[in-house]
Amino acid sequence: MTNLLIRLFIKNHTAVQDPAVRESYGKFGGLVGIVCNLFLCLVKIITGLLSGGISMVADGLNNLSDMGSSVITMIGFKMAGKPADSDHPFGHGRMEYVSAFVVAILILVVGIELLLTSLKSLFSGEAAPVYSVLALILLGVSIPVKLWMFLFNRKLGRLIDSGTLLATAQDSVNDAIATAAILVAAIVTRFVTLPFSLDAVIACGVALFILWSGISTARDTMNAILGKPIPAELVRELADIILSFDEFVGIHDLMVHDYGAGRQFASVHVEVPQDIDIVHCHEQIDLCEKLVAEKTGVQLVIHMDPIDVNDEIVGQTRRDMAAVLQTIDARMTLHDFRMTPNGKTRTNLIFDVVLPAEKMAEKEHIRAQIAQKARQLDPTFCCVITFDPDFTDGRIF
Repeated sequence: MTNLLIRLFIKNHTAVQDPAVRESYGKFGGLVGIVCNLFLCLVKIITGLLSGGISMVADGLNNLSDMGSSVITMIGFKMAGKPADSDHPFGHGRMEYVSAFVVAILILVVGIELLLTSLKSLFSGEAAPVYSVLALILLGVSIPVKLWMFLFNRKLGRLIDSGTLLATAQDSVNDAIATAAILVAAIVTRFVTLPFSLDAVIACGVALFILWSGISTARDTMNAILGKPIPAELVRELADIILSFDEFVGIHDLMVHDYGAGRQFASVHVEVPQDIDIVHCHEQIDLCEKLVAEKTGVQLVIHMDPIDVNDEIVGQTRRDMAAVLQTIDARMTLHDFRMTPNGKTRTNLIFDVVLPAEKMAEKEHIRAQIAQKARQLDPTFCCVITFDPDFTDGRIF
């Protein structure tokens, strides 16, 4: 059914990398969410008020917050689809992340209010309501609706790689679980008399589900806004494309900046033989940047680092020092390696070491370790080290 709806309502639905098509997916998902959640909200709140069931009212209010989330999602996708301008030269793609964070805040506000109301009802000793058969039927009908919304949003989210829609999908399955719990409590209450309000207990559970969903969404979207790690598959794809050029013998300092889906900018240092023809190397860099843009959509800028690949002594020393780093931390790598002999008693080894981010605070201790192990290889070795943070979590090598 989802595939049919996509074909009917989204023009050029297969061009998921097109910002306009992506915006259509987001607005369509938001519209479906508004319609479905408005229906569920009205049904649950009216039934809950008539029967005095606080858990059903709570679940209905949760659907109301979901409807508000769908509205914000639509607005977010609309704003994210705006083209770049003088004030925002990289586009407005991050508005999708901002809208998702606003949704998370709304979910948290609703969850806190419902939890306080549920706890008040639980400790006040109010009797649990007895739901009518009609109310039970309505609860039962709402569960498959939410499960379908989960599958629908997950499908759209995966097609356009949208964290917002995937978060909405997770929220839908949480709602289905919460409604199923309320249904079980309602059935139990009809046949069993308990010394406490099972309805209020379930309402607390629904509120906790809402809070958990809000916290998860807030965490994920905040990570996107602050800057998430580069996806491992993107790192590998970029590395494979770059190293497919024979002239490039190594890469390091890969950085990718995410300005929303389809708006990624990257830079990387590429090691090339120091005796390479500069004009030819520049042509290969241009070709590589264009190839990366065509295959991944990433706008890449390449910086060239010339290294000595012909001197066997330099090559062997480099390999020895790389092995030294592995004995200290297997995630460490080196690049831009040079040897500059200074008389017979001193040989400078000049190189950069890529450190995991959490190890940067220990760089002086690590510097001393490397220097000590280098002198064990050759007493004349003197290390001149520059430390770089690893932005790929060691995924290039």
